[in-house]
Amino acid sequence: MKNKLLSLLLLFGVISVSAQDKIIGFSESASEAQKELEAKYEKQLSADNLDQWMKRMAAEPHWVGTEYGEENVKWMEKQFKSWGYKTKIDTYHVLFPYPKVRLLELTAPTTYTASLEAIPVEGDPYTAQGDKLLPSYNAFSTDGDVEAELVFVNYGIPSDYEELEKLGIDVKGKIVIAKYYGSWRGIKPKLAAEKGAIGCIIYSDPEDDGYAQGDVYPKGAFKNKTGVQRGSVMDMPLYPGDVLTPGYAATKDAKRLDREEAPTITKIPVLPISYEDAQPLLEALEGPVAPASWRGALPITYHIGPGPAKVHLKLEFDWQLKPAHNLIATLEGDEFPDEWVIRGNHHDAWVHGASDPISGMVALMEEARVVAQLAKTGNKPKRTLVYCAWDAEEPGLIGSTEWVEDHIPELKEKAVAYINTDGNSRGYLGAGGSHSLQAMVSQVAHAVTDPQKGVSVAERRKAANVMRGGDNSFKLSALGSGSDYTPFIQHTGIPSLNLGFGGEGSGGEYHTIYDTYTHYTRFKDPGFDYGVALANTAGRISLRLANAEVLPFELTQWHSTIEGYLGEVMKTLEGMRAEVEKHNKLVASDAYQLTMDPKKPVAPAKMKEEVPYLDFSPIQNVVAELEKSIEAFSKADVLALSSAKKAQLNEKLMGLEQVLLQDKGLPRRDWFKHQIYAPGFYTGYGVKTLPGVREAIEQKEWKEAQEQIGVLATTLKNFNAEVQKLNSIVQ
Repeated sequence: MKNKLLSLLLLFGVISVSAQDKIIGFSESASEAQKELEAKYEKQLSADNLDQWMKRMAAEPHWVGTEYGEENVKWMEKQFKSWGYKTKIDTYHVLFPYPKVRLLELTAPTTYTASLEAIPVEGDPYTAQGDKLLPSYNAFSTDGDVEAELVFVNYGIPSDYEELEKLGIDVKGKIVIAKYYGSWRGIKPKLAAEKGAIGCIIYSDPEDDGYAQGDVYPKGAFKNKTGVQRGSVMDMPLYPGDVLTPGYAATKDAKRLDREEAPTITKIPVLPISYEDAQPLLEALEGPVAPASWRGALPITYHIGPGPAKVHLKLEFDWQLKPAHNLIATLEGDEFPDEWVIRGNHHDAWVHGASDPISGMVALMEEARVVAQLAKTGNKPKRTLVYCAWDAEEPGLIGSTEWVEDHIPELKEKAVAYINTDGNSRGYLGAGGSHSLQAMVSQVAHAVTDPQKGVSVAERRKAANVMRGGDNSFKLSALGSGSDYTPFIQHTGIPSLNLGFGGEGSGGEYHTIYDTYTHYTRFKDPGFDYGVALANTAGRISLRLANAEVLPFELTQWHSTIEGYLGEVMKTLEGMRAEVEKHNKLVASDAYQLTMDPKKPVAPAKMKEEVPYLDFSPIQNVVAELEKSIEAFSKADVLALSSAKKAQLNEKLMGLEQVLLQDKGLPRRDWFKHQIYAPGFYTGYGVKTLPGVREAIEQKEWKEAQEQIGVLATTLKNFNAEVQKLNSIVQ
């Protein structure tokens, strides 16, 4: 009961972690030794290394398949070998499109040809590398040559199309122009195609990403008028990874789909442009004035169309198989070599990628260097540490996904956890992941000092939460998708974390030619203080997982989180029901028609289908049973067990997250198998908790929703059975 009370007090911020005597998973003596080890580790971290390594790795563009990308991999391998790691480079052969033809022109009522080029800036020589720079485009757009009237669709998300429907505007046969943000970029052409559009243009509005945010580059950090965000529009909510080898590794001799059959390539051509190129197109639109919430910061009146603006979009790509090189560096554990703590960051970029991903990659390398140095001085980790530098993350999480698909049986047997990082900058610690790891991560966050404020990074994170209307507690966010943790947790059930600092190193360099060493060291993390903080945080987590006597998976906070997710889903359904009832009453009373401005007509409001009551009791019952099982486990003194019992317990703990998978996967996307969290089907990277149930409710698929309640109840029942097995070991 004491352990459970402590967990709850920590969860709600009543006491701080400093009040604890021991590190989770360690006996008292081992806890003190681990603290000493982590103090030694922290003292040896060097910001100068991060600086020098970034300058080297981000010196030239290095997207997948480039010579410089391969040079970076070989250079990293040399460093890891010099530190004492066993290394190998696993290469996969993946489809990657390079732009051959990019044409966008306004053909009516006036003419304009988009430049589609970002200008070099004074003081940043990296932006003046000419033909070495990757042209701005969206990877996995289909080829196309289309001409049609233009329609402005705001962010191009489902609610925007509902607004268009009210206005009687149809995008069928049209080309849409959407703003970045609001969802992951790949959702915009996906939805547009489903609505009948024949082309899609995406631009960065200065209100979201430009001069309305602050001074533009090079004076300030934000996107200037010619900056363009590159990025993939692969349908990753269906499945990430190589588009031609869904669910299996893209080895050299793998059987591949024909490109025309690949379901994750967009159905319509799509192109990203700057706000300089977007303004003439938007100025040429007429039709209704856009709603206030749709308007950006360009000095124009935002109209929706369709037309009279007419545009011609022509795209053609060179579709080739390219080598994706993953570096795998291993430091074998002293006691449990077949238990792996996996640490990863990608190394490929759209252009130079100083912020994304090199800032995270150099932090990982510094972590690995110091861990290896400690091992040489008698502090070898008990479990094996596997450091991974992934390729081809940017076009679709490809390198990591192919590697995971190539090693699923071994990973399910040996992986303890996967710890991911990506881009990093000044600010607050962001941490998401498996909630069984929440208590351990909270302890680490309370042990790491923020370089700007002198308090723990946990205290600073909690203060930010309170200022934003949240509570004073440290919690992990749920993981959807967006980086290389995706195949580990969503497809394979490996407990995973995603870590990074940010929030104060803002800027508009993301996926542009301006994501350079010069920009990073001026605006993102001058001095690399937060790079060191990231290495300190992730390194302590890696070392605790590697050295723990009993793996630090805590289930009380996990249960509280799942209970909260269930409450949120039930509340969502109740909110939908109340909204529909209110709407239908207004329709019945003719309120919409009576208040409509006759000079601004909208389509007549229609009665909506009533929202039924669903039976959540199967989940509620098993969640209640789980609470009893977890409470019993929390009372056990697991550190007093014999070595044999601890080994047995750790083996069961390693497989616990895998129980949350369903072989059939989620409806309409069976690659995603995790039943607790997944990316949103129509938001992309945005996470959906209890996704099978939640998305069925949001799509008003009531029969499916009830079926998914049963699936989730079965999943949690299986999880409860595993917790009971844990109890049988510790009794």
